Amino acid sequence: MLLGIYTALAVLIVDQVTKYWVLNDVLAERGVVVYSSFFSLVRAWNTGVSFSMFNNWGTAGVIALSLVSLTIVVFLLLWLKSEKERIIQVALGFIIGGACGNVIDRVRLGAVFDFLDFSVGDYHWPAFNAADSFICIGAGLIIFHSLFIRQAEVKQ
Repeated sequence: MLLGIYTALAVLIVDQVTKYWVLNDVLAERGVVVYSSFFSLVRAWNTGVSFSMFNNWGTAGVIALSLVSLTIVVFLLLWLKSEKERIIQVALGFIIGGACGNVIDRVRLGAVFDFLDFSVGDYHWPAFNAADSFICIGAGLIIFHSLFIRQAEVKQ
């Protein structure tokens, strides 16, 4: 369990430090910094969830989405407590830390600060942050483990 907790704390620190640095130093007086034709840093505020869904709920949305996120974190902590696989502990830590980082933004700032902006040609991916990346990596690790590692262990 400690591996997952330490991972979550590391993710939370990375998320909050990168958000603070990009918001207050890199983008201090600018809304956008273009680094290439496919990558920019932007100042984007997301009051909703993934891809800005439910973005127009105001304060009620901030409270509701924070409560939903915290409920999920509690469930993941209970899972983490009984999980023996180290890779799953790390994956759960990624998700827990990322979720907590975004909840901190919602409560402290009223919205999640997203800043990583990618596009290819006319296709533009919605802006995201380190917390979102860690959540996706954690979920991907759990899915990969479930589909390939656990299946291989069952066959042996």
